[in-house]
Amino acid sequence: MGGKSNITRLEPEVRKYLEKLLRENRLTLDEMVSDVRAKFPDQDAPSRSSLHRYRSGFDEMVCRMREIETAAGALVDELGDGVGDKAGALLAQAVTTLATNAALNAHDDDKITIKEVGELARAARAAMQARTMSIKERETIEGAARAKLLREQEAKLDTMGKTGALAPDTLKRIRAEIYGIV
Repeated sequence: MGGKSNITRLEPEVRKYLEKLLRENRLTLDEMVSDVRAKFPDQDAPSRSSLHRYRSGFDEMVCRMREIETAAGALVDELGDGVGDKAGALLAQAVTTLATNAALNAHDDDKITIKEVGELARAARAAMQARTMSIKERETIEGAARAKLLREQEAKLDTMGKTGALAPDTLKRIRAEIYGIV
């Protein structure tokens, strides 16, 4: 298996600039190499072949991110702006997908460092926390909706009691047995 890409070893500023050029997708590989050499003359510019190899993986990641963005846009279009829970679930799934992809890519590399293992563990933890947050938010919303419904039902029962439509004992039994209101 191949070693680590020369591009991942570049200074963060150079790599960031190079990834910006890749995202813009308006220059050829030779033009990108020349542009990096001109902008950062003190740094070793990547070779055309290493840039080509890096670009294929970068394009795959960008494609996945665009698919997730398109799915989120379709979800919002279909369900409206207040999708809330479903959008949160989609985001959690996207984070999980990205963390899994990073773990699989790291598995392909023979020389994975402890630092990279730690980063993958943090990414996996963040993905799990995103899923947990979505579940907790859903439970909170459901609890609030139930409490609101119980308040409304109790108000209606109070109104029925004041009008005398039901006997106090019957009203008390309905509250306890049907609605669980004590």
